[in-house]
Amino acid sequence: MTATTTTTTAAPPARPLWRNFLTFLVPMVLANILQALSGTINNVFVGQMLGTQALAAVSGMFPIVFFFISLVIGIGAGASVLIGQAWGARELHKVKAIAGTAIALGLGLGLLVALFGGTFTEALLRALGTPADVLPIAIGYARAMMLAMPGLLVFILVTQLLRGVGDTLTPLYALLLSTAISCLLTPAFIRGWLGLPQLGVTSAAVAAIIAFAAALAFLAWSTLRRGHALAPDRELLRALRINPAILKLVVRIGLPTGVQMIVISLAEIVLLSLVNGFGSDATAAYGAVNQVVNYVQFPALSIAITASILGAQAIGAGHPERLDAITRTGLKMNLVLTGTLVVVGYLFSRHLISAFVTSAPVLELAQTLLHIMLWSSVVFGFASVLGGVMRSSGTVLVPTAISIFCIAAIEVPSAWLLSGHFGLNGVWMAYPITFVAMLVLQGAYYQLVWRKKKIVRLV
Repeated sequence: MTATTTTTTAAPPARPLWRNFLTFLVPMVLANILQALSGTINNVFVGQMLGTQALAAVSGMFPIVFFFISLVIGIGAGASVLIGQAWGARELHKVKAIAGTAIALGLGLGLLVALFGGTFTEALLRALGTPADVLPIAIGYARAMMLAMPGLLVFILVTQLLRGVGDTLTPLYALLLSTAISCLLTPAFIRGWLGLPQLGVTSAAVAAIIAFAAALAFLAWSTLRRGHALAPDRELLRALRINPAILKLVVRIGLPTGVQMIVISLAEIVLLSLVNGFGSDATAAYGAVNQVVNYVQFPALSIAITASILGAQAIGAGHPERLDAITRTGLKMNLVLTGTLVVVGYLFSRHLISAFVTSAPVLELAQTLLHIMLWSSVVFGFASVLGGVMRSSGTVLVPTAISIFCIAAIEVPSAWLLSGHFGLNGVWMAYPITFVAMLVLQGAYYQLVWRKKKIVRLV
């Protein structure tokens, strides 16, 4: 790899790279788990206390929420790379300017999502083919989630920016708070404890709104108290506007990632439509399988993000030669961590699925679907690490195009064709096929093209 840069600093750290990886990675994995744990526990409450139809109503909303979250994930991906490079160069004024532009853009998008989603909730659910016996209760839950989007999207964005400066502990503490609040309030709203209104399936959404509002307040208080680089102080508040030059860079790096996430969400919507055609039991199984797979894939996603941030900081500090070592470490960690969770998932699949569903037919169905695709999470992790390292240098267009091609041209057609031959099982067979193709193509581009490029700072 040829490396050029404009800044040089001190010698590489003495600690082994894998220790730096773990220091950054462990809090982020825990934070990602906690972020999903709130939704998981809420789904357990809904499934166990309100029944399979209520769980299907909540599960059917997942692709829509994921679609809107994708809009801000792209912003955060681009901004965190820029912040990582500026932080590696110890240029604090650039860190705040990048953060201000990203937060302003994310807040604006969140407000638009709330307006659009709240207005067209029923139309969106009908377009998905939500089963008729689920639709009435799904509408209320979905509308509440749309109205929660501004707070949720800003919270997700701020946690991404904090990680750009190497802070993974503050998001962890904020998520501990939001998870605790959500887990207490969801059953309280379902049962009407302490005089609270009984909100049925909407309980989870209302609890989430309150939890994320509290988490944002905690982030502001905690960072201000410690004089954090991303505290909402006067300098950051003054930077809370769209800077055209920074926006151009954020869009250049983040837009392909956002488009990729949107394509993934659209593909999930198509797959959900296929699943909905098999009835509400299949929709509930889809939701239960997604919950388990999310936990298995969290380390893979976290390792990819860690590789991207550490790579950006290395480039900013004037040490792009560290990128090869960062890549190797990320791949090894994915094999160990994600691989271990895959084994656990197979060994205890029935127990894991039974946490979400009480219906015996749904449990059997979900367990079968999990067995079909769980192993491919390791393959998914390898491809994600390669993409993360390349993104740290600003190379996003081709890796993203590869991912989009695999999703649109392989996953969706495979699911449609295989479902015609193997029924519902065929939908899940498409995941391993897609992940293997993605790894082959990403690996070829990484080895044959990207490693021969010159690496330069973007900010």
